[in-house]
Formats: sequence, structure tokens, C-alpha cells
Amino acid sequence: MYELLHKKVTETIAITEEEFDYCKTLFQPKKLRRKRLLFGEGDVCKYTAFVEKGLLRSYVIDEKGAEHVLQFSLEGWWTADLASFLTEEPSMYNIEALEDCELLLISKPSWDLLLEKVPAFERYFRILIQNNLIVTQRRLIASFSNTAEEKYQKLIENFPHILQRVPQHMIASYLGITRETLSRVRGQMVSGKYQK
Repeated sequence: MYELLHKKVTETIAITEEEFDYCKTLFQPKKLRRKRLLFGEGDVCKYTAFVEKGLLRSYVIDEKGAEHVLQFSLEGWWTADLASFLTEEPSMYNIEALEDCELLLISKPSWDLLLEKVPAFERYFRILIQNNLIVTQRRLIASFSNTAEEKYQKLIENFPHILQRVPQHMIASYLGITRETLSRVRGQMVSGKYQK
């Protein structure tokens, strides 16, 4: 079950087999059924999760009851509310399984122990967090400056298979556009009317 985690970690840092074997002792495998929450708004995020199999989404619900998708988490990705995980304050969002998932969970005490006992993991998580910050900043800027067509094009360039795995209304929410706009953009791309 730890093959994908091993692959992703060793793509980023060098660790020994003994260090990885120790790492595995700190994780809890969890199966999460489709449409179930890993945690919800108001809960403290007690774990950060590595996605071995499946797909999750992080989302908030506004005061009008509308859902806004913040992120999709595919195989090989980590997901959590990092602010809640690190501060133990209640989360502002929900993480839900869009497919049946197999996850590897690590608690904050185990995470701290891993960073202490295997210092290379400090570098690994620093790289992940800085990469996430860069992607988040770029996505924020794109949300202000890119057209709906540009947002959709970027999504399918970066994640071509996500369109078969995620309902269209969630794609629209993630892109910050209406379902109708997404339908129009998709129609234009199919008919060849949209040019980059």
C-alpha cells in the first residue's frame, strides 16, 4: 500500500529503506467511501492525508449555501486543511471523497516525530508547502485575470483525466465560473471556435 508514497517521497528527497520503513509505522491506512467526508467545516483537521487511490475535493459553503471547490486531490497528492492541522483551530472547509479512496493518514504528533527522527522529511514537506504556495498564488492571479476559456484550457492541460472523474458543476465551481459558461466554453472547444 505504500508504493506510491515511496515513489513520491523518493522523487523529492533521498532516504534510506530503514528511514522509509520507520515512516510507514507513523501512518494509519484508511478507506473512505465515495461521498463521505474526511472532515467537515468546524472540525479540527487531525490528520494530513496522502491519497494512494481515489479522488477528493476540498470545498467551502458560503452564506447562501453555494459550494466553492478549492482543490481536487488525486492519487499521489496530499490533502488537509494545513492551517487547522498546524494550529488545531476549527477548519473552514470540508474534504469529501468523490470516489472510493485509500488514504494514508498521519497525525500531527506523528508528523512532528517523523520530522524529528528523519530530518530529510523536513525538507520534503518544505518543498511540498512552498510548491503549494506557488500554485495557489498563480491560481489566485489567474482567477482575476484569465478568461473562462483560459482557465478551462489550463485545467485540461494540467489534468486531462479529471474531466472524466469530476462532475461538470464541480469543475465550474473550481474554475469560478457558472455551469452555463462552462457548457459554452466546452461547446466552443469541441466546435473549434476557441483559439489559444
